[in-house]
Amino acid sequence: MRWGVLGTAKIATTKVVPALQQCRHARVVAIGSRDLARASQAASILGIDRAYGSYEGVLDDAGVDAVYVPLPNHLHVPWTIRALEAGKHVLCEKPIGLSAVEARPLLEARDRAGRLVQEAFMIRSHPQWRAAIAAARDGRLGDVVRIDGRFSYGNLDPANIRNQPALGGGGLLDIGCYLVHTARWVLDREPIGVRASMTRDPKLGIDCAGDFVLRFAGAVATGTYGTQRDPDQRVEIHGSRATFAIEIPFNAPPDRPCRATITGADGASETLTFDICDQYTLQGDDVSRAILEGRPAPYPLEDSILNMGVIDEILRGT
Repeated sequence: MRWGVLGTAKIATTKVVPALQQCRHARVVAIGSRDLARASQAASILGIDRAYGSYEGVLDDAGVDAVYVPLPNHLHVPWTIRALEAGKHVLCEKPIGLSAVEARPLLEARDRAGRLVQEAFMIRSHPQWRAAIAAARDGRLGDVVRIDGRFSYGNLDPANIRNQPALGGGGLLDIGCYLVHTARWVLDREPIGVRASMTRDPKLGIDCAGDFVLRFAGAVATGTYGTQRDPDQRVEIHGSRATFAIEIPFNAPPDRPCRATITGADGASETLTFDICDQYTLQGDDVSRAILEGRPAPYPLEDSILNMGVIDEILRGT
């Protein structure tokens, strides 16, 4: 698959594009920015064939089959729709939109274009998460009754898009969405109740911390996030027979093995070690292969919109 990139965001130039360039089924051929000099510099550094001084330039390029959208959150829906209208498949950074209502028109745009759209929850491609899902499904953990997740980092830069409310900034859309997504993924059902609290930065205007409890039939999931704290992340999936704990669930390092621990009710534990891999490369190949083989997106757009619906409920509850 020949990929183009809309924008020169840091996540694109330092993580996703280099990872795509290691894919078996993908090649990055074009990058666009509102600033041609910036696009040209990124293309030169990354070894990309073509640079454009606009996002439209990438969409008009007949040699681009699919585009990756790493733009600020408020631009995800409009530029995904424009890419679909240009006949491109789309891998869009999370969150897929600012709300479920805003994101829902993507379904019609996708179906009208006959193209694939996927939200870039790269963790879905990592072996540690696939092992966690398998353990939750095959009975090894027993009945999953509780999921506890936390995710935090420090960012006080007012110029950073994650700290700008008008651009869709804030901790819930940035990292809290992972906690919502993984709870729904593990339990494979929707919550029936939500309780949440949130702290807003008085100067930046964004939610810099939050806690929520999602109540499911027969289970509960807790999530704690913060964007002005020390870096920290962990997920524990508690079952009636055993607990599956992931040490680095979200920012899995691409240069060393990852580990998870299964601890039984009797206290006996087993450490699982996963080979070195780049979850962004795995994601790129998963999506590219689905497009090449004419299959649906590995992570359905419908599920992304359901995830946004839960995020909306958390926001309404705070």
